[in-house]
Amino acid sequence: MTDIAVTGSTAAGTDALPTRLAKGFVSRLVIIVPYLWLLFFFLIPFVIVFKISLSQSAIAMPPYTPVLDFSDGISGFFAGFRELNFDNYVWLTQDALYFKAYLSSVIIAAISTLLTLIVGYPIAYGMARAPATVRPTLLMLVILPFWTSFLIRVYAWIGILKPEGLLNQLLLSLHIVSEPLVILNTYTAIFIGIVYSYLPFMVLPLYSSLEKMDNSLIEAAQDLGCPQIVAFWKITFPLSLPGVVAGCLLVFIPAVGEFVIPDLLGGSQTLMIGKTLWSEFFSNRDWPVSSAVAVILLLVLTIPIMFYQQAQARAQEQGK
Repeated sequence: MTDIAVTGSTAAGTDALPTRLAKGFVSRLVIIVPYLWLLFFFLIPFVIVFKISLSQSAIAMPPYTPVLDFSDGISGFFAGFRELNFDNYVWLTQDALYFKAYLSSVIIAAISTLLTLIVGYPIAYGMARAPATVRPTLLMLVILPFWTSFLIRVYAWIGILKPEGLLNQLLLSLHIVSEPLVILNTYTAIFIGIVYSYLPFMVLPLYSSLEKMDNSLIEAAQDLGCPQIVAFWKITFPLSLPGVVAGCLLVFIPAVGEFVIPDLLGGSQTLMIGKTLWSEFFSNRDWPVSSAVAVILLLVLTIPIMFYQQAQARAQEQGK
């Protein structure tokens, strides 16, 4: 009987081994796929852009002197390290235009993010407090603008905000204003365009945080005599901070490098780094400088996120 039991357990272990190997392979595959995606669609393009930023502009096609090129063999590739230079990055520090463009982009993106949070938080809060049967419909209405082209939606705002547009016609017909308002080709139009375009990116993370919150906490606070507004600021808002941070990052990061909205709604006088990069790349045909602009923009956006993640990791460790 003992031999039979040992034989049975050995057979069961042998049968379970392929299952464990298959599960291990699937789990590793699930991890490898996103890393491969980041490798091919982020890291490799970034390395190419960084390599171009270390080259020199030239009247050729492509309009720069290739560096670290394998066409001359391995020896030519390593010899290319002597040709690398950081003159393009030095040039960016010497020209005040680029600093002003970076600063203007960060300020516009920060103000737009704050406005999007002010507009999006009540929407997400109302969705989270709505009856469960209505929430899917409200969620669909938030996602609905994504079904239309981004460019068409921005173009539509031109027809709304221009002096003879729908907004001014409505205000004039209601006798709210005596003459058309100048909104198009101003920073106000840029804020309106960014808030409208990126509002779903703010609402969805906020709704996810607020929807999972335990409402009994608010009821307990009110039973203990806490006013509703105080309970909101001491309980609801702190518990929704992960959604606030996620939504702000999802809005701020693309808003800094935004090109379409400032170009269509802000006019030619708007100074943002996305328009500056486009001008260097297509108008001036200076690929090395435009690549340097893109690399610095990526660092400006990535470094704060890395510090935030480290702070969050330390806070979680201290909490444990």
